[in-house]
Amino acid sequence: MNKTKKIEIEVPEGKRAEWVNGVLTLIDEKPKDVTERVKTFQDALDELGADDELVKEYRALGDNARHDTLCWLRLGIIVKALNEGWTPKFDKKEYRYAPYFYLYTEDEINEMTDKEKSRVVYRSCYSASANGGVACASASNGSSGAGAGLGSRLALRTRELAIYAGSQFAEEYAGLILNESVARKE
Repeated sequence: MNKTKKIEIEVPEGKRAEWVNGVLTLIDEKPKDVTERVKTFQDALDELGADDELVKEYRALGDNARHDTLCWLRLGIIVKALNEGWTPKFDKKEYRYAPYFYLYTEDEINEMTDKEKSRVVYRSCYSASANGGVACASASNGSSGAGAGLGSRLALRTRELAIYAGSQFAEEYAGLILNESVARKE
C-alpha cells in the first residue's frame, strides 16, 4: 500500500507550487494583463514603484504643483505603467497610439441616444472639437483655444491600450486637455 504524507508550505505572492519531474517547484504565476493590473492611478504608481523617476517627481511636488504639471505627471505615470517598459523610438516602422476624444456641444448631447450619452464623459462649450491625440483640442467660441499636431510624449504601444487609457483614465485626460480639476488621490 502506497502511503502519502500531507505537507503545507508557504507560497510567495506571484508564485505557485507545482510538481515538475517529481520535484515540488515554485513557478512564477502568469502575470495578469496590464489592463487588469492598472485600473487606477494608484495602481499605476504601484506598478512603477517608489524608485521610478516620474513617481519620485510626482511625490516631490506635493500639493503646490501647477495644475497642468500635475496632470501631465499623472498621465505620464499611467502611460508608462501601461506601456510596461516600452518607449517610442519614433522611426518609420513604429506605430504609436493615443486616445482620441470628441468634444460635444450641449445641443449635440441632447440629440444623442441614451447609449451614445453613456459614452460621453465631459461636455464642452459651443463649437468645440478635438483633433486627436493628447493636447490636440480647439475651441472656437469658448474660453480658450489650443492646438498641437500630436501628443507623442504620452504615446501608447497598442491601439487597445490607447482605447483603454482614454476610457479608464478619462478624468486625467480631461484634466490635461480641458484644464479640469483633477484631485490628488492616492
